[in-house]
Amino acid sequence: MNQSPHHASTAAIVAIVVVAALGYFVDIYDLILFSVVRIKSLKDLGVTDVTNVGMSLISWQMWGMLIGGLLWGIWGDKRGRLSVLFGSILLYSLANIVNAYVGQFGFGDPVVQYKILRFIAGIGLAGELGAGITLVNEVMSKELRGYGVTIVATVGLTGAIAAYWVNATFDWRTAYLVGGGLGLLLLILRISVAESGMFRHAEQTSVSRGNLLMLLQNPQRAWRYLCCILIGLPTWFVIGILASFSPEFGKAFGMTEPIEAGKVVMWAYVGLVLGDLMSGVLSQWLQSRKKVMLLFHTLSLLSIVYFLSSGNISLQNLYFKAVLLGLGVGYWAIFVTIASEQFGTNVRALVTTTVPNFVRGALPLITLLFKFFSGTQGVISAGFMVGGITLAIAMTALYFVPETFGKDLNYIEK
Repeated sequence: MNQSPHHASTAAIVAIVVVAALGYFVDIYDLILFSVVRIKSLKDLGVTDVTNVGMSLISWQMWGMLIGGLLWGIWGDKRGRLSVLFGSILLYSLANIVNAYVGQFGFGDPVVQYKILRFIAGIGLAGELGAGITLVNEVMSKELRGYGVTIVATVGLTGAIAAYWVNATFDWRTAYLVGGGLGLLLLILRISVAESGMFRHAEQTSVSRGNLLMLLQNPQRAWRYLCCILIGLPTWFVIGILASFSPEFGKAFGMTEPIEAGKVVMWAYVGLVLGDLMSGVLSQWLQSRKKVMLLFHTLSLLSIVYFLSSGNISLQNLYFKAVLLGLGVGYWAIFVTIASEQFGTNVRALVTTTVPNFVRGALPLITLLFKFFSGTQGVISAGFMVGGITLAIAMTALYFVPETFGKDLNYIEK
């Protein structure tokens, strides 16, 4: 069932791309902030087992994103993409502001408070990227939308670098306040942004919108949906395990210099920014999403092996390897675009929002698998095994995903 095409003005497109990019910047800042302040904040709260408590807190945040992805995705198809952009940023901004005062409320266990607030922030964070990418894809032409998404992802990923520098300059509580404050300021910019014409047209029909069962009850759609999720798994293995727990890997490598996890995460995101810029431009030049994804999966395999083969190296060498790790998984823009282009307007926000959040939400499972193997094999062998599993799954799923470059998005799912 075709829709009448929607042609947005150049000014409207620029406004949407800028707002989506800045929103993703704040999203990534807040998403990565805990990894940056993990050790500092937990020690300040009197926690001694920062590794296991840190893994638990990351898992709580990711479970929040998993639930939030479903809630915001359904809401985005039923009530509009803009409503998600407003609601999600408001929720995670307020959660981060309150998070700055963990342990100072005068009651309760600070770690429990931390878990609850990371869970709430995770719910809020879940809506930002999917709604922004959906909006950009629906207002730009099919020939150029890849560039728009690349700008959003490239600008957005620099939020991780900002998180590191804010934490390096201020204490961890102030870093949370900055993240919350930036989100509230961004709400003002969103007042002038227009809703997607494709959504407005679908809204005027009787078609079912934001219906998860529509995806799951059709075997072909369900399989395509699952494959869209699985191709992104290596990203959060690299960021959530290799980079976030780099101090633990450093000890296993025999390194004696103290390793700051936040700085390793920051350098990994430098690589991610470069990778997303490269993958986005390459997909436009090659007119293919799949070829670029396969190339970057291969780069990721090589970078993981190179990282885990480290011996007693210098910090500078570790940071260089972190950049390569990030570069290898620098396909986030292409990954989310593939998901967005696979499905019709009436479930597009649901898919585009849930797919990246299911990948993020898979981190607790990846963490459990990593802890299982590391308990008997050590962290390096566990890294090889879990990295190999996630890449094998991702590359297999990519084989079954249809090519979507240049696909007309003016349609709905029946």
